[in-house]
Amino acid sequence: MYLCAIKKSKKLALNTSTSPISLYSLYIDFKAITKAGLAISVVFSSIAGYLLGFSAAHPFSWLVLLSLVVGGYCMVGASNAFNQVIEKDLDKLMDRTKNRPVPSGRMTSNTALIIATFLTIVGLLLLYSINAKTAMFGAVSIFLYTSVYTPLKTATSLSVFVGAFPGAIPFMLGWVAASGNFGIEAGTLFLIQFFWQFPHFWAIGWFLYEDYEKAGFYMLPTGKKDKATALQTMLYTMWLILASLLPATGFTGQLFISKITAFVVLLLGLWMLYFAIRMYQLRTSQAAKKLMLASVTYITALQLVYIIDKFLR
Repeated sequence: MYLCAIKKSKKLALNTSTSPISLYSLYIDFKAITKAGLAISVVFSSIAGYLLGFSAAHPFSWLVLLSLVVGGYCMVGASNAFNQVIEKDLDKLMDRTKNRPVPSGRMTSNTALIIATFLTIVGLLLLYSINAKTAMFGAVSIFLYTSVYTPLKTATSLSVFVGAFPGAIPFMLGWVAASGNFGIEAGTLFLIQFFWQFPHFWAIGWFLYEDYEKAGFYMLPTGKKDKATALQTMLYTMWLILASLLPATGFTGQLFISKITAFVVLLLGLWMLYFAIRMYQLRTSQAAKKLMLASVTYITALQLVYIIDKFLR
């Protein structure tokens, strides 16, 4: 009896000591299934759009902003969770994805589907509480990402073009949440982030080419790490710069920037273009990785510059 009591005591102690680790593991898996890093960066774009979109006619609201942040995270998290269920067998083949919760076996597909469905419902309800247009664009984003972009990744390099649509929605989603309207302003924000997708994801597709190849993903426009792909990356960077300068022309409604800010935006664009040119010249994984990092810095800095310009006027 004494020996049994000792064994039970040890077992209880072991369970007690491991329970915090289990909770931490669940937290880590939730971050992985929703791609928390990516989701947070997307939410930041939505916040930037909201700060640009509110006005005297559409006053700032902490409640709307909170609904946008949580709803936006749920929207992106749901898309990523659905994506990981669909691609679980392909994720097992790639070094960068094989340790994700579903392909590694730490989480079942059914559990991931329940999480994705729950996030979809909560996210869309929160976005609908802001206005119907915000919820509609959120639903469109989830549909395009999971039902069109994801299946196309193994079929054609045009998947990046299709994926650029849901990827460009968050920036303009913030404006729609603030104003309740989709006009030239929201369209301009959409266009900027749309063109940004190409140099960003083609740079990723370049330095992860061998890993993507294991799963049969077509991420580069020519399907190869060649001069034509590098040239298109450089050209789309130029289109991005032009799109980013549109608010300085006076033709984008309530979205506009001063000439000084436009000059700062131009400098940011030329800085990113430098890395795109280097990728074209060198055509190495290291050059592509530098362009990818530059693109992340560019879009974040651009949004901050736009916001600062608005509040300084």
